[in-house]
Amino acid sequence: MTDQIDAKPHMLRHFREILLWPLQLMPLREDSQIQNHWEILDRPAPDNPWSEVDDEFTGDPGQFQSRHYSEFVTFLPHVRQFLYGDGKGRASMPAESPIHVYRRNDIRQVRCTFPDPAMPPVVLEVMHVELYFFYDIDITMLTIELHASDIPLAVAQEIMFRFGRAYPIYWENDGSGGHCLKTVEWLSASGEVLATSDYERRDKFLRHVGEFRAPTESAHWDFILRPLVQHHSDAVGPLRYRQLEYHRMPVMGYFALEDDPRRLSRSDFLRLTFVTPPGDSGRTPFGGSMAQNFESKYCFDHYWNDHPDGPPGTRYMCCGEALMIVGSAQQKFFYTPSGGLLQQFRHQYFLLFLISHMHKATLFMMADRLVYWLKRLDIQDPESVKRFKREIRKLKEIFLRFTHRYWFHHISDQWQMRALYQMQRGFLGTTELYDEVRERIEDMDTYLDSDSLRRQANTVVRLTVVTAFGLIGTTVTGYFGMNLLSLGELDDFTKAVYFLGILAATTWITFFTVMKSKRLSDFLDLLSDEREPARRKLTAFFKVWRRKPPTAGDKPGASR
Repeated sequence: MTDQIDAKPHMLRHFREILLWPLQLMPLREDSQIQNHWEILDRPAPDNPWSEVDDEFTGDPGQFQSRHYSEFVTFLPHVRQFLYGDGKGRASMPAESPIHVYRRNDIRQVRCTFPDPAMPPVVLEVMHVELYFFYDIDITMLTIELHASDIPLAVAQEIMFRFGRAYPIYWENDGSGGHCLKTVEWLSASGEVLATSDYERRDKFLRHVGEFRAPTESAHWDFILRPLVQHHSDAVGPLRYRQLEYHRMPVMGYFALEDDPRRLSRSDFLRLTFVTPPGDSGRTPFGGSMAQNFESKYCFDHYWNDHPDGPPGTRYMCCGEALMIVGSAQQKFFYTPSGGLLQQFRHQYFLLFLISHMHKATLFMMADRLVYWLKRLDIQDPESVKRFKREIRKLKEIFLRFTHRYWFHHISDQWQMRALYQMQRGFLGTTELYDEVRERIEDMDTYLDSDSLRRQANTVVRLTVVTAFGLIGTTVTGYFGMNLLSLGELDDFTKAVYFLGILAATTWITFFTVMKSKRLSDFLDLLSDEREPARRKLTAFFKVWRRKPPTAGDKPGASR
């Protein structure tokens, strides 16, 4: 496809956007591996707008719809167990899905005001605001589904480029947040403003980074996550979270054009794929390999017809952080308000996107926990070493359970689902990230095993030295027998004194030998070497009893 300039603006009969924001959840209990964070949201509270979503797959079978069936059969059996739980069998009841979904229904619309005063504000419908929790994994995924009808493609591009920003990365000359919308307002069903963004508050963002060494999100994102609160803040809440990735949220887009989507230029498709603002259709936004290998690397065109003969079909575009589907609203299969590819986009393709980003977020979470416990390790503190060993063992167990419960190389045998999933994995680098995290955990585990073996070897050496030197006294007393000292005629009190005295002397000698066991071990090694002269062996024997010279840190007044 060659670039072409089309003066007629492109209109969308339907536009839909799904945002996905992975967040790391902080532990509720230090002594438990499995936290079940979602149980906090089951508790009614004035500031808790979340309620659990009923699972269609465990409800009344009579309410099971064809779209649920199409979604279910899309995935392979091992993925179905993850998404929907185990089925009923003769010997057991069905097991629940490890996914727990919570939804808030107070936000029904969002009003977006653009930095360009020539663009009027746009109000989009909010279909869903949901939190996804995963059993045994300390992450949550905030998902927001928006849609609008009969809007220009350029407006949809601006929304996708600017809406999913947790915080600004810079500020424009007029004080507005760079690459952000001027304002974002969550609206209720009656049109009441529930929360408004504050990207323009530069002092707030600067002060937070300066104080907590972590960015903070805009006020409307803070509102939507309540009662979850940011871990690196002074906010008080029952659940605390940390940001795992950068400020721009992964996004899915669905574009049903009024006219023929083949009117879009190659540059337009590039901008849609990489979620950039609208621009000149005759000018490529990128150069290099991204533009040269665009169709072969970023597009799945198995159902796309680039020739003028016949219907245009559907073009899938993926770059890892974004998944876009483009087609014509004139094709019934591509756009039917309550069916067709739109329903697949909202369910099958959403789950594909969710799984791949859940993998990436979980691996980031594990890598973060490795670094956290490594920073808290003090090799001079035995309790710190013990705690470090326990946490690394726990993390290895969590990694193994993640591998067997959640990690998939293939999720579907359907051609487009399989191809898009492999594209997602490739762009996100989850396979390489998985191998890296596994190697780090294995390295830590190997270190702990070798450290345990070293400590056991040292203990054996000390016990061997004590046994070797204790053998001398044992042999002597054994030779003379128990009658070396005649104590039979003494009274009980004197016998007790003798007993306690011998016990104290033997205990002191044993502990003293353990204290000197390292030097005594070196002496025994030298003593057993026939090549060493007697003088050197004698010198080594006297070194055993010398006091260790104090180091600079042990001297009075030395700095620490």
